[in-house]
Amino acid sequence: MKKNKTILGVIMIIGSIIFLFTVYNLPSYLPAWNPADVFNKFDNELQTGQYCTVRDEKGGLITKISRRVNSGDEVFTADGCHYRITKVKGNQAWASFDGPDEAILSYEEFYSHLEAPAAAVTWKKQPLGVYHTHSDESYLPSDGASSIPFRGGIYQVGEAMVKRLKERGVKISYDRTPHDPHDNNAYYRSRRTAAQLMKNNPIALFDVHRDGIPDPNFYGRRIEQKYVAQVRFVIGRENPHYAANLDFAKRLMAYANKVYKPIVKDIYLSSGNFNQDLMPTAILIEAGTYTNVKTDAAQGISMLAEAVPVILGLTGPHTQPGAPENLKPITDPTSRTPGTWKALAWIVSLTFLAGGVFLIISAGGWDKAKKRLTDLLKRNKVR
Repeated sequence: MKKNKTILGVIMIIGSIIFLFTVYNLPSYLPAWNPADVFNKFDNELQTGQYCTVRDEKGGLITKISRRVNSGDEVFTADGCHYRITKVKGNQAWASFDGPDEAILSYEEFYSHLEAPAAAVTWKKQPLGVYHTHSDESYLPSDGASSIPFRGGIYQVGEAMVKRLKERGVKISYDRTPHDPHDNNAYYRSRRTAAQLMKNNPIALFDVHRDGIPDPNFYGRRIEQKYVAQVRFVIGRENPHYAANLDFAKRLMAYANKVYKPIVKDIYLSSGNFNQDLMPTAILIEAGTYTNVKTDAAQGISMLAEAVPVILGLTGPHTQPGAPENLKPITDPTSRTPGTWKALAWIVSLTFLAGGVFLIISAGGWDKAKKRLTDLLKRNKVR
């Protein structure tokens, strides 16, 4: 009996090791596994025209989004306010105010004194990857439909961004592979595309979408005498490295809004992964909504594109080793990578859990395991 328990415990430890190896070394076209995936859908978007409204504790409007909203989701507004969703009922959600976000305010302060480079230069040979998970997404006023399978208007918006980036000296890998149908497996299919882009060692990955709320005025804004559709960044929090993606989004929002205020409407930290575990500079971009005119969405994302090279360190000031974090481009090899220690703690915790389970099984129960551990500590103390 004791031998069988020992064998079972060894099998469990081996299984745990294989599990950890699998999570971090699966072929890149498979999504990183997360326990929450058992209960959540991978694509949490609502049908076009459906949306959730997020309000503060006094009933004031914080944001609207065509996604399933969950407790624990977070919103970072263009003015640096941080909200955390605490209650959801149907298509209504309420959020507590967590105060000004120090990182966003810090980046805004730094970028307010930063002069944009006079001329763009090509940065090494790393491209920026652009693709569309939902390749059917379209703009009703311009395309005549909110969805056009395999050839949605979102492609023209992506092309506008790519064109502006190229004009700024950025090398681009733009993959136009369609991933229809627009269902819960779309991110599985687009992961293969993202994995192909990763083979080119990209500096960042942008998955370009459009939102599904019906009000065109929610994103519509006059900026620099032009009527444009703002953009939103969506970051998936079901990813052990999400803090790095979020930090990148905060930097990009702070600088883009310094150049064209406020071209970035907000950052939404959502349940989900969105293939952002592939690299720390992966972002999902919502370019307006389906009721915006497509040219307005194209103009808005083009304005965003002008900020991208500076934040990625493709152009702009070069920093010396040891410089403060907010003075370093996100691609600086000495820059911090938020989320790394969290991911390491996750691995260590699972390892200890597996060891504890083995100890209990091999000892024949919790009380015996506790006694065995106590005896072991006493023997070591005597030695």
